[in-house]
Amino acid sequence: MKKTSQIIFTVIFALFSISLMGQTYQEDAILGKWYNQDQTAIAKIYKENGKFYGKLIWLKEPLDPFTKKPKLDKNNPDESLRNRPVLNLLFLTDFVYDDGEWEDGKIYDPKTGKTYSCYMELKSPDKLKIRGYVGLAAFGKTTIWSKAKDAEVHTKTESANE
Repeated sequence: MKKTSQIIFTVIFALFSISLMGQTYQEDAILGKWYNQDQTAIAKIYKENGKFYGKLIWLKEPLDPFTKKPKLDKNNPDESLRNRPVLNLLFLTDFVYDDGEWEDGKIYDPKTGKTYSCYMELKSPDKLKIRGYVGLAAFGKTTIWSKAKDAEVHTKTESANE
């Protein structure tokens, strides 16, 4: 009897492990606030009209070191947008969910003023893979973002507004 229960336990454990490996997430699983890889910014990902977007809601260094004023989108190729603040900047646009990935979107890098094709994929409930690329996804850069806890975000945004 002991051997039978061990076999049953092993089979159940194996099935559970396999189901976790192939886990796909629900469409809205990326909604919320995320730290960038080096934790210098927090992005809020939200959904509007069936598509996903992201804006910068916190910056570790929100002020330009030279002007001591809020950082501006000074590298934007569109001169008319160079005076907009980086804080609250919409930089993730038009992502659609398809079979475990958020794809067909764009990511804008205010540091360089460049826009890239992009897809996102949850690696776990707390880790979001972001891949920006030009042309083929093989020719790009991947970063891993971490889920921000609401208490941390509230504290950081409150102290930034003081």
